[in-house]
Amino acid sequence: MLLVLCVDLDDDIGRKTGVETPVTGLRSVRDAAVALAEADPEDSDVNVLFEGVHLARTIEDEPVALAAVAGDERDDVVANRAVGDEVEAVLDALDATERVRAVVVTDGAQDESVVPVIRSRVSVDGVRRVVVRQSQDLESMYYTIKQVLDDPETRGTVLVPLGILLLIYPLAVLASLFDAPGGVVLGTVSALLGLYVIARGIGAGRRAAELFERAQQGLYAGRVTLVAYVVALVLFAVGAASGVESLSVARADADSPLDVLQVIAALLYGSVRWFAAAGLTTSVGQITDEYLAGGLEWRYLNAPFYVVAIAGVLHAVGGYFVGALSLQALAVALTGGTLLGFASTLAFAVADSRFGDDPPAAADGDPEEASA
Repeated sequence: MLLVLCVDLDDDIGRKTGVETPVTGLRSVRDAAVALAEADPEDSDVNVLFEGVHLARTIEDEPVALAAVAGDERDDVVANRAVGDEVEAVLDALDATERVRAVVVTDGAQDESVVPVIRSRVSVDGVRRVVVRQSQDLESMYYTIKQVLDDPETRGTVLVPLGILLLIYPLAVLASLFDAPGGVVLGTVSALLGLYVIARGIGAGRRAAELFERAQQGLYAGRVTLVAYVVALVLFAVGAASGVESLSVARADADSPLDVLQVIAALLYGSVRWFAAAGLTTSVGQITDEYLAGGLEWRYLNAPFYVVAIAGVLHAVGGYFVGALSLQALAVALTGGTLLGFASTLAFAVADSRFGDDPPAAADGDPEEASA
């Protein structure tokens, strides 16, 4: 059986005529079309209903059923759900002994957005768009522009570069007032477009929004890690400056230009202590937050010791290559860092096995239920 399905997404039929949908049967749909034409002759859904009547009359090689369904004017999601429910009601009312297929009749691109909802209920053989010929392209263009403006992702992708390009002329006028060359304007616009494309490519906007949201939540929740990260950022900056200063001293003391390995060693020797302090700050902050949240585990306490061990090894390696430490001191630092890492791991593993919390089923409730 072929079902000719007329779709009125914004429920003009119900709002303007009072006719309840779904409307089934050729005579009922034709009466609804006449009622809508009398209420609003300019409504394009009138054409949809009459087209449905026309299709139902012209198809003679198989059984045909005709129905009109409507959505809701308030929201697209609500409208799609209403159309889906009415399609199910129409299918339940059909007394079909064979598989039902549908031809959807709409008045433009907006109503066709509900086709996937209909297709999830019944097989769709085709979509028939019926609009006034003079307004077909205009309606499709209007709906496309409306969809672009309503979609935040598309809006940012299309409108932002367009806005940057439209700034070329006002920037050129502004540059002429300050006697700046035109290349400055083109370079500025090119730089803005390049930064925007790179940011969109790596998802910088989404990541920045997530980072801001996490920072805001941490601020409201009083998380220690927020302060720890700020302090660590400052320590990283100081460490970088200290590394550059250490490299300058090493170059001044050297009789010949430094090779790549010596440059890296000098940077490490001057900065690794500050980097270690930043690592200690963040790890202690995270441990504090886990403790306050009741989720602290013994293995979390390994982090500060690992930071100290790694920093000690890197500092000794850098000092050895810049000539500040002897080979014996390097050996002692490597051994000490290794032993510190092993000792902390073993100690907290033993502490976890002996003093860790019991499973909830064994700690609370009936012992027989826990053993079971």
